[in-house]
Amino acid sequence: MKLVYFAHDLADAAIHRRVRMLSKSADITLLGFRRSAEPVTDVSGLPAVDLGRTFDAKLLRRVSSVARAALSVGTWQKHVEGADVVMARQLEMLALASLARRRAAPAAALVYECLDIHRLMIGHGSVSSGLRSLERRLLSGCDLLAVSSPAFLSEYFASQNYSANPGLCPRSVLLENKVLASEISPAISMKGADDGPPWRIGWFGVIRCRRSLLLLSALCQALPGLVEVVIRGRVSRNVIPDFDSIVSASPGMSFLGPYNRHVDLPDIYRAVHFNWVMDFYETPGNSDWLLPNRLYEGSVYGAVQIALASVESGRWLARHGCDFLLNEPLPDTLPALFRGMDTAAYRQAGQRVGAIARADLVEDDADISGGLTAALMQLGRGQTGEPRMTPSFARG
Repeated sequence: MKLVYFAHDLADAAIHRRVRMLSKSADITLLGFRRSAEPVTDVSGLPAVDLGRTFDAKLLRRVSSVARAALSVGTWQKHVEGADVVMARQLEMLALASLARRRAAPAAALVYECLDIHRLMIGHGSVSSGLRSLERRLLSGCDLLAVSSPAFLSEYFASQNYSANPGLCPRSVLLENKVLASEISPAISMKGADDGPPWRIGWFGVIRCRRSLLLLSALCQALPGLVEVVIRGRVSRNVIPDFDSIVSASPGMSFLGPYNRHVDLPDIYRAVHFNWVMDFYETPGNSDWLLPNRLYEGSVYGAVQIALASVESGRWLARHGCDFLLNEPLPDTLPALFRGMDTAAYRQAGQRVGAIARADLVEDDADISGGLTAALMQLGRGQTGEPRMTPSFARG
């Protein structure tokens, strides 16, 4: 099966993971933008067609980049010819993928991979209304909608009344941000940090939530010597321009820079007691609905999650019997949690994390072949020219 994948950021580690997953049963052709300064020529060993640079948190600026790429479609549409499936990650890439499919591979199936709902998509102004209208039009040409959280379906797509309109994409599949089995070494010990105090909280990944930083800073200042915070990952400094000054003014808080998730995940999670799962970057909306990578990664490596009870990640943890799920006002409930923390409570919470079923955290090769990849293989015509099939497991 030939699958053409349109990526919103060729430099994103999540794109590399998706490409590795899909390449297990498909011949991948990759096109996309990048948010790095340097051009991207390959992703996980596969050649990539770099369509130019875009920027984080600047949707409208990305629209202009998409427009320029659309005007030059004649120079890159050859990469789409002969595709069985065309798959697009995020709305701006769906616009390009739809154009390319129409021009170069009209028989191919079209898949929309929606892993975030930008705040403009839930606004009330003319720009938001226009973007939703565009999304509805593009969805009408899709064969499958893939989401990473069930709340995206229930809270966003259902509220847009997409599913009630028979002219729009009628089928969806849940594709969670689980850890790939190939990323876990069988030699890794799941033993966590030694018992505290000090209790160490890890905040890892894309660091773009200013409220989280301020909450953790206030916690360190309120409980010096009792709580430490370790931050690692990629900081969105356009969102938190005073990140460094806040960290330096917070006793017990440290920023250790970026990390390589292929190598460093076991060590960074085992070095902390708790995993910060909260996110307020786009709330209400996307932050309330998503199930982030760190939710699965932290659980795999035995870190105890700290989450907000009222959002989807908190509900996911509650279904799995996990602690510690907090309610507002967090400036009160968060310090109270650590003032009452002891070794027994920490160990009991760790045991509940360890009891989460592996299949709920890790994507095995068997899961991959039976999940999205199987859906794509059914959607594609393949080499025999047989008509597309509807995935039997996809939900309407």
